[in-house]
Amino acid sequence: MAQTLKTTPLHELHISLGAKMVEFAGYDMPVQYPLGVMKEHLHTREKAGLFDVSHMGQAVIVAETHEAAAKALETLVPGEIEKLGVWRQRLTVLLNDSGGILDDLMVSRPPTDGRLNIVVNGACKQDDYAYLDARLPAGAKLERFDNRGLLALQGPMASAVLAKHAPEAAEIKFMRFAEIEIGDITAVVTRGGYTGEDGFEISTWADDTQKLARLLLDDDCVEPIGLGARDSLRLEAGMCLYGHDLTAEISPVEGNIAFTIGKRRRAEGGFAGATRILRELADGPARLRVGILPTGRAPAREGAEIQSTDGTAIGVVTSGGFGPSVGGPVAMGYVSTEHAATGTDIQLIVRGKALPARTADMPFIPHRYFRR
Repeated sequence: MAQTLKTTPLHELHISLGAKMVEFAGYDMPVQYPLGVMKEHLHTREKAGLFDVSHMGQAVIVAETHEAAAKALETLVPGEIEKLGVWRQRLTVLLNDSGGILDDLMVSRPPTDGRLNIVVNGACKQDDYAYLDARLPAGAKLERFDNRGLLALQGPMASAVLAKHAPEAAEIKFMRFAEIEIGDITAVVTRGGYTGEDGFEISTWADDTQKLARLLLDDDCVEPIGLGARDSLRLEAGMCLYGHDLTAEISPVEGNIAFTIGKRRRAEGGFAGATRILRELADGPARLRVGILPTGRAPAREGAEIQSTDGTAIGVVTSGGFGPSVGGPVAMGYVSTEHAATGTDIQLIVRGKALPARTADMPFIPHRYFRR
């Protein structure tokens, strides 16, 4: 029997806009619109793109005080949550007992004491919720927000577009958020995103999501953007895709996201998988996620073997494709640490042929976040 796909509050809008729909994380989602993946990608870099990310999981961890909620979450993530300020947001990772990453997630602190908002990946959210329900200590509980939608407005003109309807949005700083009125719609607006561009993620009640999307799409600067361009944008920005670049076997040190491990947490430990992670911080991991620039025009896709120049297998590509803003192929993958230095000559096995490449710093294009 065919699986019945779930839909987001914008499903009707996607169809009306001529989107090509595909299954993603159990949802019927737009992979592209008539504009096409390449033009959607470039439009986002030049103006502003609107993404439906309502498949992602929105929830809140509730305890008696902020300290109690933070300490509860800190048993499962390596981030410094206790010192997270009101109206601030932080990226962290949910860990298993062996130090592998179960998901990457955003944690934010609203002004109501004893509450921590979280946003998890759509493909992982049911497993994440079950894990949190089972592992959060007594006195803390998870409440799901299944009746909310989530939009991402990304690009250099995103701020100007949103400010036409809510001038205060332009003053929100990177990785901070606010509750504001956009037209007559109450929304929680966070400055950040998955493209490397300035932009916002906008959470609303599900019933308001389509109205808000149409309001933003009425602006000539804004185009709807599908999963295809979302993937090439995040790859150029050096962003990980869970289930590909991060998995339950990969630690945050191996994933080259050790910035998610707070200074106090490195000293104290006390989180799931701390023994392995603290050892890797001290001694170095056996493998490391790196950026890769193929020398020619052929892209290396996920699963392509990475070799040293003498033909020895040293790793595997986890994400790869053509970077429209870079003007050529880009990739990321894992290599043994001795081959991870920037500029190391390597080769990629593509359709049975060894193609030259080199390791490279990420992001492949500069981030343009609003940090004023």
